[in-house]
Amino acid sequence: MSHPATPREEPIFKLEEEIAEPEAKWRETFRLFCANRAALAGLIFVTIFVLVGLFGPTVIAADPFQMVATPLTGPGDETLLGTDYLGRDVFVGIIYGTQPTLIIAVTATLVTVLIGVTIGSIAGYYGGLIDNVLMRVTEFFQVLPPLVFAMVIVAVFSSDIVVVILAIAVTTWTTEARLTRAEFLKIREQEYVTASRAIGDRNWRIITRIILPNALPPIVIAITLRVGLTIIYEAALSFLGLTDPDVMTWGKMIGLSRDYFFNAWWTVTFPGLAILLVVLCIALIGDGLNDAFNPKLRGR
Repeated sequence: MSHPATPREEPIFKLEEEIAEPEAKWRETFRLFCANRAALAGLIFVTIFVLVGLFGPTVIAADPFQMVATPLTGPGDETLLGTDYLGRDVFVGIIYGTQPTLIIAVTATLVTVLIGVTIGSIAGYYGGLIDNVLMRVTEFFQVLPPLVFAMVIVAVFSSDIVVVILAIAVTTWTTEARLTRAEFLKIREQEYVTASRAIGDRNWRIITRIILPNALPPIVIAITLRVGLTIIYEAALSFLGLTDPDVMTWGKMIGLSRDYFFNAWWTVTFPGLAILLVVLCIALIGDGLNDAFNPKLRGR
């Protein structure tokens, strides 16, 4: 004679079923992303960008601040992409500017996401007074102009790369916080979350192991786009001369050569194209992820 399942056994079965389900979703998402040619092209270019940042300075042993030819020499005469107003090689500057751009973009994005996801998950999971307090803090940072706030932080403290990373992260985490909170508010009432509470799981495990994996799709898209925005913020700070003067970056190359644009267009155009192409390709990856995570919205 069979016995009916106890109330404890049924939630466990449902919980395991719900937790295993995201794995199949991620496999399907990867398949759909690979079918998007524009997103794949963007991914290939960004991969090249990463490889240049990691190995470029090793392969091309040069000093980006060294005068190598006559100032304002055009592309192809003595150097591949010409020289700036001090005779520095533009091509070498772009190669050496890739690494700090990569470090700032990735690190600042990770710090931004860490702050935003932590605040958003706590606010969305607990609700009530905790949610109200954290959202008021979020709104305070949200009304501040991010770039201006970052400029103030760098100007007050220092132009060190660590300060630049923290300045960008501290001023741009609000989008991730509000997005994470919205996802947690939607997911925390699902049956598998209730089942997890019923079997005695701690809040920390429910947040990190149950809700967060199911809230990741929109957060992953936001993270991808955040990398592109961080590159723009870093370029803007470098353009204004608010980053480390001993570190060559694309924004610094544009800022230092802006007065010579009409006489030597290559000094500004090539670093600008580097920023444009990287940000554009990251946006293509974000669009590809959005289509992969939300195939029903494709074509709207």
